[in-house]
Amino acid sequence: MFLINGKEQQWLAASDRATQFGDGCFTTARILDGQIQFLDLHLQRLRLACERLLIPFQDWETLAQEMAQLAHGKADGVVKAILSRGAGGRGYGSAGCESPTRMLSVSPAPAHYARWREQGVTLALSEVRLGRNPRLAGIKHLNRLEQVLIRAGLEETTADEALVLDSDGWLVECCAANLFWRKGDEVFTPRVDNAGVNGIMRQYCLRQLATSAFRVVEVNARPQALAQADEVMICNALMPVVPVREWAELRWSARDLYHFLAPLCERIHPL
Repeated sequence: MFLINGKEQQWLAASDRATQFGDGCFTTARILDGQIQFLDLHLQRLRLACERLLIPFQDWETLAQEMAQLAHGKADGVVKAILSRGAGGRGYGSAGCESPTRMLSVSPAPAHYARWREQGVTLALSEVRLGRNPRLAGIKHLNRLEQVLIRAGLEETTADEALVLDSDGWLVECCAANLFWRKGDEVFTPRVDNAGVNGIMRQYCLRQLATSAFRVVEVNARPQALAQADEVMICNALMPVVPVREWAELRWSARDLYHFLAPLCERIHPL
């Protein structure tokens, strides 16, 4: 099911800047027991992205109601919300774009995530690197060509997810997930202030770890840092957390961090 500006339809104007330039942002939320999990965090993410992209969207209450409407009555699933600058303008100029477009869709929950949580996943190092741009880093804008190419490369391997570096060779994330690793009681996650996405589940895990017995640090690290890890884990809003069992010649079987975070990530609302 698709909703565009509140109407059930699948057709978007060819002049919309989402199609012309990828001029917008989005979030992908998990349906849990008929509700949008962490709805407030998803709305905050979209607000931040709109501020960063200078998109004058204001109808947040309607958007929240529509997201809740799509989730109602479903035990699980996925709601995706897209905001674009709307139709209008000439060339790259946005003059005349007075009405942002909101697009929502609902789909089944990815079936393979349950298997991933049970068995863990394997990683492959992506040949595609993320460009460094502090203005766009962290937010989930509509320009996802890097991820499309990362995914295309991943599909030529037998791995489940891609390990992704930025153009300077620093660890950033996976194709569709954020990355954590643990050494003893210390937990590390790559900084995302120059490249990558500051995912909803990443933010939530950081808050949970900040009040735990673990010491959490956001770092600039090379991929070789994973060779020192006792445990590696990935996360996104839908997984929500999944252990990594293998990358190249490295193997991990410990799940202390995973077992701490997994039950916390099943809450409807963040605490």
